[in-house]
Amino acid sequence: MRIVVDAMGSDNRPEPDVAGAVLAAREFGETMILVGDQVRLAAELAKHDTAGLSLEVCHAPEEVTMTDKPSEVVKGKPASSLHVGLALVRDGKADALVTAGNTGAVLAIATLRAVGVGRIAGIKRPGLGVVFPIKERPFLIDSGANADCKPEFLLQFAIMGSIYMERVHLVENPRVGLISNGEEEGKGTELVKESGALLQASGLNYVGNIEPKEFMSGAADVAVTDGFSGNLIMKTSEAIAKYMSDTIREELMAGPRTIIGGLLARPAFGRVRRQLDPEEVGGAPLLGVNGVVIIGHGRSGAYAIKQAVSQARVVVQSGVVQAIEEGIR
Repeated sequence: MRIVVDAMGSDNRPEPDVAGAVLAAREFGETMILVGDQVRLAAELAKHDTAGLSLEVCHAPEEVTMTDKPSEVVKGKPASSLHVGLALVRDGKADALVTAGNTGAVLAIATLRAVGVGRIAGIKRPGLGVVFPIKERPFLIDSGANADCKPEFLLQFAIMGSIYMERVHLVENPRVGLISNGEEEGKGTELVKESGALLQASGLNYVGNIEPKEFMSGAADVAVTDGFSGNLIMKTSEAIAKYMSDTIREELMAGPRTIIGGLLARPAFGRVRRQLDPEEVGGAPLLGVNGVVIIGHGRSGAYAIKQAVSQARVVVQSGVVQAIEEGIR
């Protein structure tokens, strides 16, 4: 398998991007194609033991920053690492792209066949899905790609999310829930009400409206919402998890007894931390485009990049893109 890593994607590029690709090449034995400025990438690779690893460098002199406007970079930076990396996937020279770059820019470039991989035929809007790092591992879609949605978009998100959970996480007949402010039918915005009617008639395993608290407790395998609401849920959850972790740490260090108790409970706290750590997930698949694209957080470290590559491998092996093509007809 040949997987592109956008080495100019993360906030601290190219250090974690290159380090993550090296970790992935060592663990999975796949070919990693690092795309970015070849001089900077060569200097970064020199810091690692790459003997016996399958690593390639593809030069891309431009980079898309987090402050670049998506509408401007589509044609404004044709030699960016995102453009070059997506073209490799489009042209069959790579199987997937992993990036921790500007989500809006990835979406804008990827959806256009002329510069990216294009949309799957029939898909109105690609959706960004994320597996929540909690015990039940539910899938939230859309988590940030489309702030404004129509009911038919949410129906397609549900179809794509169900296919992803079936193929990648081996969940049989996934339960689909619609994020709302109440369980009862008729609650929610007009978007929620109209989307609920479409989902009810879709043939999916639709379980109705679910509140965010029910999503977090495993009431559905796939939770469907617009990208604005989904992104708020995701970022609020991350903030709460960090706040709770910091508060527990402070309280454990408050006195000798709590310090001793904390040392005894350290293995349990470590397991909880790993379960809630977004870096364990690595990235979110952009479903609905005609290729495997995994988008990580801008703050991704090397481990998160490696985990995103792991996810890309499974999505490729599972034939998710082809299954969506068939399921959306």
